[in-house]
Amino acid sequence: MNEIKPEILSDNSETTVNSQQVETFKKHFPQCFDKDGNFIAEKLNEIVSNSGTSLSKESYGLNWLGKSYARLLANENPLTLLAEDKTHNQKPENKDSQNLLIEGDNLEVLKHLKGAYSESIKMIYIDPPYNTGSDGFVYQDDRKFTPEQLAKLAGIETEEAKRILEFTQSKANSHSAWLTFMYPRLYIARELLKDDGVIFISIDENELSQLKILCDEVFGEANFVECIAWNKRIPKNDKGIGNIHEYILLYTKNPAIRHEFLMLKEGLDEIQDLIKKLKRNSTSIAEAEQEIKKLYRKNGYDRGITLYNSLDKNYRLWGKINMSWPNQDTFGSDYIIPHPKTGNPVKIPDRGWRWKKSTFDEAAKRIDDKYTDIIELHDGSFMCGRIWFSADEKTQPSSIKYLDEVNYFLLRSIISTKSDGGVELENLFNGKSYFSRPKSTSLIKTLIASVQDSQNEIFLDFFAGSGTTAHAVMDLNKADNGNRKFICVQLPEVTEKSKAAYKAGYKTIFDITKARIEKAAEKIRAENPDYNGDLGFKIFETLPIFEGYLDNIETLQGEIQDMFDGATLSGEQLEHLLTTWKVYDGIPLTQPLIKTDLAGYTAFRHSKVLYLMHKGFKTESLKEFLSKLDTTTGSDKDFDVEKIVMFGYNFDSKNQLEINEAVRQYQNRKEKNVSVVVRY
Repeated sequence: MNEIKPEILSDNSETTVNSQQVETFKKHFPQCFDKDGNFIAEKLNEIVSNSGTSLSKESYGLNWLGKSYARLLANENPLTLLAEDKTHNQKPENKDSQNLLIEGDNLEVLKHLKGAYSESIKMIYIDPPYNTGSDGFVYQDDRKFTPEQLAKLAGIETEEAKRILEFTQSKANSHSAWLTFMYPRLYIARELLKDDGVIFISIDENELSQLKILCDEVFGEANFVECIAWNKRIPKNDKGIGNIHEYILLYTKNPAIRHEFLMLKEGLDEIQDLIKKLKRNSTSIAEAEQEIKKLYRKNGYDRGITLYNSLDKNYRLWGKINMSWPNQDTFGSDYIIPHPKTGNPVKIPDRGWRWKKSTFDEAAKRIDDKYTDIIELHDGSFMCGRIWFSADEKTQPSSIKYLDEVNYFLLRSIISTKSDGGVELENLFNGKSYFSRPKSTSLIKTLIASVQDSQNEIFLDFFAGSGTTAHAVMDLNKADNGNRKFICVQLPEVTEKSKAAYKAGYKTIFDITKARIEKAAEKIRAENPDYNGDLGFKIFETLPIFEGYLDNIETLQGEIQDMFDGATLSGEQLEHLLTTWKVYDGIPLTQPLIKTDLAGYTAFRHSKVLYLMHKGFKTESLKEFLSKLDTTTGSDKDFDVEKIVMFGYNFDSKNQLEINEAVRQYQNRKEKNVSVVVRY
C-alpha cells in the first residue's frame, strides 16, 4: 500500500521564480527532460525548428530592480484563507446571485481564483494606481525573507536580494516598485482569461511606457491591440498644458482569435430618439443637423451626418471611396466621375479609386454615364443614389449608409465620454462625494459592450475602487437582458478620519464599494420594477491563516497532530478552510457545498468531491460512504464521488490508512477511480 502524500496548499518552501512554469513545461514537453529532471535544450530546439519557426538570438525586454522578486510572488501559493459573509450572502437578493465582491489584497485573491476561474474570464478591466507621486501609491509587502533566502529562491546574488528587500520594506513609489507591484497581478490575470479573453487597463502618462513593455512581456507583443486615448474632457493643468485624456491599453489572450471590438449600440438609439424629438419640435434642418452632430461626437462617432430637406429621411456618410487597391488593373484607377451639377470631373485620387467603375455606377444610379436621380440637399450638397457629392467637384464623393441601417461601429482608438463618474457617485450617495475621481459607467459600459458574444460571460475588476465596473455590468444587463457576471476585488484600505467618507461610516474603501453596488442595484430596481435580472452579489474576504497552523508544516512526519490540534478550530474556521479548498478544487465561490450524512458524520460534497473535515469519522461512516457509491437509485443515485479530501489535522494515521485501503479495495472491485487526499 502506497503512503498517502500530504497536500499542503500554503507551502512555498519549494517555490522559485519559475517553479510553476517548469512544471507546466514538463507536463507539455516531457521529452525535453531527462530522468533526473534536467532540461535538454537541444530537444526543444528540435521541436521549434521542425515547426518552421525561426530561432531568434536577439531579444528586447524590461528589467528593473525587483523583477526576480515579482516573478517569485507570481509563483507563490496564497498565504490566506477565504471566508464567506454568510449574513450578507443569505439575503434574498444575494443568495442565488452569481456576482462576487471580494475583500482583500488582490494578489492573494487572484491566486485563490486560479483554482476555479482559470481560463474562465471573458474580460478584465482594471484601473490600477497611476503612480503620479500624489495618488498615494507605495509598495507595501509583509512577506518575510532573509537576503539569503530570497537570493536562493530568486536565483540572484545576495547583494541584489538585500537591495530588493530594502525597497519592498521602505514604502517606495519608484518605477521599479510599481512594476514589482503590477507584474505578479498581471501574470496571474492572464491565467484567468479565457482563450478569447481580453484585458483593458486604464493608465496615464506616468507609467504608460513601462506598462506597455510589461504587458508585451506578460501577454505577448502579438496580443497588443491598441492604446486607446480616453478623451475625458475635464482638463488637468499640472504641467502648463490642458491635459484632457488618459490611456487604456487593450490586449487579447490569443493572437490567433480574431476580435472585432464594437461601439455600444445605445449611442445609435440615442441619435434616432433625438431625430424624432427634433421632428416633433419642427426644428429647422440646419439646426437639427448641428444637434445631431453634437450627439454624434459625444458618442465617439467621428463621421459626419447630413440630413435630407426634411427630418423624414436621414442618412450617415459611411466610408470614403478614394483609396486604391494594389491591383490597379482589376479596379481601374483613372475612370472619370463627373459632378452632378457642374459636370466637371472630380479629382482622381493619386492612388486611384477603390471601387470598380461598375460598382460606382450602380451605387450612384448612373446609366450610360448619366445620373438618374439627383437630389440637392439643404446645405448645397447632392445625393445620387447611394453616393454623396459636395457642392462642387473639389471634394471627393463618399458612399452612403442610412443611419437606421447601421448596426454597429468599430470601437475607436479615441473614446469620448464624459468624466462624470463623480457626479454619478454623488447622485447615489445623496449628493455626497466619498471617492476621488471614479471612472464613469459610460466609459466602462463602452468597453464591456465592445467585447462580442459576452452577454453570459464573467467580467473581472481587481482594482474595484468605487465599484463602477459592477454598476456598469448591472446597467448593461438591464439594457439588453444580458446575464453578465462580475467579480470585483477591493482592498480594505482605510479612509482618512478627516474625510466625509469616514465620518459617514465608510471606514474603508471596501465599505464604499459595497455600498455603491447596493445603491446602484436599488436604483435599477426602483426604475425597472419588472426587471428580474441578477442585481445581488455575494461577499467573501481573505483572512490570515490560523496562528500556529503552518508551524513546521513543511516537515510533516509521523503523528502530525502533535504539531497542531485540528479540534481547536471552531466550526466557522473549518468553514473558512472548506471555502478556500473548494475554490482550489475548481468549485466556484458561488456554488454551495451539500451537507452529506455518513452514519451520523457530516461530510460536505460538491459534484465529485467529498470533504471530511471533522473528527469522529468511524468505520460505520466509511461503510456508509461505500454504500452510497454503489447506489444507483433513490436520493443517492447521483453520489458519484471521485475524490475524497481529508483534513489531515483531524484524521490520525490509522484513520487515513483505513480510508485509503478501503477505497483502494473498492477501486479494484468496481474498476472505479476514487483518489484520497490528505490536506493541510
